[in-house]
Amino acid sequence: MTGDLRTYDDLVLALRAAGCVFAEDEAGLLLEAAGSPAELEQGVRRRIAGEPLEVILGWTEFAGLRVEIDPGVFVPRQRTVFLVRRALRLARPGSVVVDLCCGSGALGAAMAAGMPGLHLYASDIESRAVTCARRNLAGLGEVFEGDLFDALPSTLRGHIDLLLVNAPYVPTLEIAAMPPEARDYEPRITLDGGDDGLDVHRRVAAQASQWLAPGGTLLIETSREQAHIAAALFEGAGLIPRTAHSKKRRATVVQGTKPSERVDFIADDDLRKRSATPH
Repeated sequence: MTGDLRTYDDLVLALRAAGCVFAEDEAGLLLEAAGSPAELEQGVRRRIAGEPLEVILGWTEFAGLRVEIDPGVFVPRQRTVFLVRRALRLARPGSVVVDLCCGSGALGAAMAAGMPGLHLYASDIESRAVTCARRNLAGLGEVFEGDLFDALPSTLRGHIDLLLVNAPYVPTLEIAAMPPEARDYEPRITLDGGDDGLDVHRRVAAQASQWLAPGGTLLIETSREQAHIAAALFEGAGLIPRTAHSKKRRATVVQGTKPSERVDFIADDDLRKRSATPH
C-alpha cells in the first residue's frame, strides 16, 4: 500500500481488499480515531496485517458500553451480550456476581451498568487482562489474578449468586481455522478449550457448587453443538441445568443452578416424618 490514506473511500477499498467484512464501519472508526494522516495510515496498515480493530482503537463497544482493550487481551464477542442479558434477568441489587475468566472485564462492567448495587468480583489468569479489567471495573468491583476459583477470596465460597464464565471453548484442532485477528493476536489460553473444547468447562463445573450460594446460578457460553455435554457436566456436578439459544446473536448459554438448601431441608424433614409414621 502506498500513498496517504485520507479519504473514506480510499480506506474502504483498502480494507475490503484485505478481507475486512465490515470495511465501511471500520473505515469510519479508523478515521475518527486518527489524530493525523500518519496515524491513520499506521492504523490501516496494522488492520490489514490482521491486528484486531479493537486493539488498534483501544476500545470496543459491548452492551452499549465503551470497554478498553489492550494488546494481548481477549476481545469480547458481541454474542456474549446474550449471556449478560440472561444473567441480568436473575440479578437483584445486592447480588454477589463473579465474572470468571474476565478478560477485559466487559461482562462485569455490563452487569454493573444493567443492575446497580451489585457486589462485583472478577478474575483472570492473564496479567495483561487483569490490568485491563481493573481499569474497566474501577469503582465497580474488585479484580483478582489467578487460575479460576483459586484467584477468589475464600470469603466468597458458598455466597456467589451469579457466576458468569466466558471460558475458552474452541477445540484445539479448530484454532488454525480461526480468523487471524483471534488466532495470531489473542492469547492461546483464551481460545484453546482442549480436544473437545470443554476442558475449562469441566473444571468450572467440578467446583461451582462449592462457590455458589443456595439457589445461585452458573452461566457459561458454549457452542450449540457442545451445549448438551456442558449441561450433562452441570447435572453431574449437582446443578440443575438449562440451555438457551439466541438465533439473532448465534449464541448458546448453559446455566446450572444450585438447589436451594431450604428445599433440600424441607424434603429431608418430610422424609423423616414419613419414616416416623407407623405403617
